[in-house]
Amino acid sequence: MTSAITLSQRVHRVKLSPNAAASAHAAELAAQGRDIISLTTGEPDFDTPGAIKQAAITALARGETRYTPTQGTAALRRAIGTKYTRENGLDYGASQIIVSNGGKQVIYNAMAATLDEGDEVIIPAPYWPSFPDIVRVNGGSPVIVPCGIGTGYRLSAQALEEAITARTRWLVLNTPGNPSGAVYGRDDLAALAAVLRRHRHVLVLLDELYEHIWFTPEAPPHWLHVAPDLKDRTLLVNGASKTYAMTGWRIGWGAGPAALVQAITVIQSQASSGPNSLGQAAVAAALESADQSFVADARAAYARRARLVTDAINAVPGLELLPPGGSFFAFVHCGGLIGRVRPDGRPVRCDADVTQWLLEAEGVAAVDGSAYGLSPYFRISTAASDTVLTQATARIARAVAALRAAHPSAADEVVQEAAG
Repeated sequence: MTSAITLSQRVHRVKLSPNAAASAHAAELAAQGRDIISLTTGEPDFDTPGAIKQAAITALARGETRYTPTQGTAALRRAIGTKYTRENGLDYGASQIIVSNGGKQVIYNAMAATLDEGDEVIIPAPYWPSFPDIVRVNGGSPVIVPCGIGTGYRLSAQALEEAITARTRWLVLNTPGNPSGAVYGRDDLAALAAVLRRHRHVLVLLDELYEHIWFTPEAPPHWLHVAPDLKDRTLLVNGASKTYAMTGWRIGWGAGPAALVQAITVIQSQASSGPNSLGQAAVAAALESADQSFVADARAAYARRARLVTDAINAVPGLELLPPGGSFFAFVHCGGLIGRVRPDGRPVRCDADVTQWLLEAEGVAAVDGSAYGLSPYFRISTAASDTVLTQATARIARAVAALRAAHPSAADEVVQEAAG
């Protein structure tokens, strides 16, 4: 006997995270005995610093095992406010800060609190794949603006102006960016701010999860230093997962106008209530610690790995990698491989074919650019040891070398099909 389950239209609007799907497939192949190097997941390969773990242990010993306030513990919200004052020169009180189960929940709750059916959200591509699906599941319409390698993966003021309509509710900015590693400079931000001043109905969601992972000569400028007058229209989204290697602790936060934060809190009160007590105690300790050497050491390691991968990828004919300005990803342009032919005679028609070939031929798991709204590219995570990255890029080079050029007419047909 079976029962019929009718799913909502809402769930049909979204799909499983492509990053999670690629990671799960790589793990499945590894479990079957395949020699797999998985570069699919955006997760630090470092352990959470010992002092932060000890703070959770101490909180446990104190009996901090009860429900927490929906908006986050007072101690953590104070620590977050102090962080913004100390590091960013910004003033956020307790009523302007919400703590959630990771930065993703802040984004989800913000869209749930502000979007009505058909409202539009401008999302530059390449994007983190959850952005458009979070918009869709909340009844909104993602407006995707392609920002390829020729623009440095950054949204231009002209492209923003052309994308805004009367239904636009949000602009999503992510700097340093996932998957591109792009960093917006002062001039970039100033030009975008000038456009937004002409469109007062548009809010800004600034994803700065990779705030401390930058490779530019100096720390990138903050959006609200460039456009302080837009603070009352900006939601900052951040967390401890990338900065302090705390992905499994599931603590993120948002900072913004009190009325917006209150609306997000209402949504969270019915979705999950407050985040876990021990994670909040640990993150408060991380933010308040006078010793931030882990952050600087991790950034140096990520910068070294970015250089290693950039040099190796750019030595492979048919591939191009713009040196990342931050984050721990490499977004590789693979347009030069479209139209080539595998040894088994199958043509390479798109970036999904490229990642499939890398996996089949050399056991390197990557994610195709179509998952991030832009083709033909693929993303690899550089949050791995130098040894692993050296092996992985060598395998990528071998896989590419095994492809042969197609007959000119056949290659033209494949390229035209991919473009169409």
